Amino acid sequence: MKRTRFWLLTLAALLGIGTTFALGLWQLGRAHQKDALATAIQSRKDMTALDQAALLSGDRRALLHRPVQLRGQWVPERTVFLDNRQMEGRVGFYVLTPLRLAGSDSVVLVQRGWAPRNFEQREALPRVETPPGEVVVQGRIAPPPAKLYQFGPSGSGPIRQNLDLLPYAAETGLKLLADVSVQQTGPASQGLRREWPETGGRGSETNYGYAFQWWALCGLIAFLYAWYQFIQPRRRARSS
Repeated sequence: MKRTRFWLLTLAALLGIGTTFALGLWQLGRAHQKDALATAIQSRKDMTALDQAALLSGDRRALLHRPVQLRGQWVPERTVFLDNRQMEGRVGFYVLTPLRLAGSDSVVLVQRGWAPRNFEQREALPRVETPPGEVVVQGRIAPPPAKLYQFGPSGSGPIRQNLDLLPYAAETGLKLLADVSVQQTGPASQGLRREWPETGGRGSETNYGYAFQWWALCGLIAFLYAWYQFIQPRRRARSS
């Protein structure tokens, strides 16, 4: 009976040690993947800005995070305010306006920046300046706007929780590039702030922390097993 108990505890300890050690390795691998992704994204951000001809040709998804300079005219009547978006810890709207590219009938959705919300008049739109005529927009090629959880459909008004580009293109009749958007960069202007959160590859510190916790638990299991199975019995035998 005593021998059976010993082997059962040994098997349980080995299983716990192996599992926690493997989970620590997995978290470490995730951290390294995020660090590599962050490095790759940053290297793309540091590249020379593309022009809109490059945006209109080739595989746009392969150009994600590259700087780009666009020239065109805003389509202000199709501006969408994405609700419950945060910037610098404050809740408000991401303001999205289509830009009809110069010399083309193609349109790209520009994430122009963030504006605060009026919580006393929740349907009130923030004051955002949208210059008429041809404008030059500096930005980064970005995925379509990220989505938040929502109850029911997004609706069709100016204030929405999420925006799907293909239905939006059908709704507006615009020849919209539905696979990417452009995130406008630069200092605050036109009633908008542009301290965008880092894109992808971040949060590796959390994975490093989880790896440490799993390995600490692994070490604790090994220590407790050695203490109760070997060290404490020997100490008792010596004192008896």
